[in-house]
Amino acid sequence: MGAGRTLVENRQARFNYEILEKIEAGISLVGTEVKSIREGRANIKEGYADIRDGEAFLVGAHISPYSHGNISNHDPLRERKLLLNAREIHRLQGKIMEKGLTIVPLRLYLKGRLIKLELGVGRGKKLTDKREDIKKKDQEREIQRAMKEHK
Repeated sequence: MGAGRTLVENRQARFNYEILEKIEAGISLVGTEVKSIREGRANIKEGYADIRDGEAFLVGAHISPYSHGNISNHDPLRERKLLLNAREIHRLQGKIMEKGLTIVPLRLYLKGRLIKLELGVGRGKKLTDKREDIKKKDQEREIQRAMKEHK
């Protein structure tokens, strides 16, 4: 999707959800939030996207107050508006209602001088699926070790 520099990543989302589709969204931020994100002081693990009244919002994401900010610093847990066009919002809303999917933030990254959010439309994994993923990763690690020792 976006080839820009990743500022914050949500690896837990890929473990907890089966990501079916990825979407790039702009995010409405205030100045101190931008500076804080560029310092890497954001956490999107607990976040999700919510659609209300034809608008999309990022809920539950924590962006720490800017270290050199003053009294006009932002609220770390405020809801932030996602910048998507109406067609994308309606399509996402249809998927959420119809199939019981969730929209989770995957990463915040720079695209030029703008900060973008990569959203993933995903279905929650069951415990057995998570165990299979762990088993697969362990097997791949063992294969890599064996190949490295063999050289």
